Amino acid sequence: MSIKKAAAAALVAALGVTTLAACGTDDVREAAGKSGAPAPKTVTLVSHDSFNASKEVLAEFTKQTGFTVKVLKSGDAGEAVNKEILTKGSPQGDVFFGVDNTLLSRALDNGIFVPYAAKGLDRVPAAYRLDKEQRVTPIDSGDICVNYDKKYFADKKLAPPVTFDDLAKPAYRNLLVVENPERSSPGLGFLLGTAAKYGDEGWQDYWTKLKANGVKTVDSWELAYNQEFSGSAGGKQAKGDRPLVVSYASSPPVEVLYGEPQPKVAPTGVSTGTCFRQTEFAGLLNGAKNPEGGKALIDFLISKKFQEDMPLQMFVNPVAKDAALPELFTKHGVVVDKPETMAPEKIAEKRDPWIQQWSSLVLK
Repeated sequence: MSIKKAAAAALVAALGVTTLAACGTDDVREAAGKSGAPAPKTVTLVSHDSFNASKEVLAEFTKQTGFTVKVLKSGDAGEAVNKEILTKGSPQGDVFFGVDNTLLSRALDNGIFVPYAAKGLDRVPAAYRLDKEQRVTPIDSGDICVNYDKKYFADKKLAPPVTFDDLAKPAYRNLLVVENPERSSPGLGFLLGTAAKYGDEGWQDYWTKLKANGVKTVDSWELAYNQEFSGSAGGKQAKGDRPLVVSYASSPPVEVLYGEPQPKVAPTGVSTGTCFRQTEFAGLLNGAKNPEGGKALIDFLISKKFQEDMPLQMFVNPVAKDAALPELFTKHGVVVDKPETMAPEKIAEKRDPWIQQWSSLVLK
């Protein structure tokens, strides 16, 4: 929201999450498909690298359904979607989690999902249900926003930026690092946010101003946040010198949770006038070997149990109305009241041309 989730990606190793390879799974499925063979007891979830869930919650799913979850991680969100497109009809697993609204049309147009109306979907607001054919189910949401290093701005006695307009002002020259939208989900979300804000033509003038103001571009969130950004724990160690970075509204709670020692106040803030709303979905893969297990897993992903587990596992917000946020989020997180948004149809039409135009404008 994955916060596709990107903020959680850097924490996967620390949390001890194991990427489970598909080796051996195909043999089980083949046996299950033969006449008289028992139904498969394993359901395989294909996802981007930021997927995480507590062992207790996955054990609860097994207790309720009899299915054991295997997780197959396939790179960042864009890479993972592309792999499923290439294997359409003979997928790597049963359910795909992690396609967001910036890439949704690419997945739907290539037919990698089959329709399924998840049980409990009535608990998810209609605003998140972007596919009328119910080929995907909304699972989480988050806001891609500029984060700032509180200490830097306090030391400089400079007010941190609040809006997109602020970022282009001389006071913030050479302070911002962003991700390449061709390679990065938050980078793409930020580009779409500027297009939503300034219009189909105006966004190019805006990026011309950002370029003139010294914006720096790197290929990934990991590089931007944990290397270039002076406000993150990783950025401090790497001696990053950019106090502004494109990340997530949920990044400040992450800095608190993993701070050593744990700070009482988040060391980073969020420029709430620079945000773009991201929603992540899960879908039953076309050609899944265990469709019943896949349906049960999608039902579970929007259950109150899983939804309340997500914030501290993937640093994203639940979409189910009855799911409560943990205190870490309510105390240190930021509520974005008016994020920029864009219709999926427009993203589908404009995404690739805009990325090409952005590359010509910013990288040359």
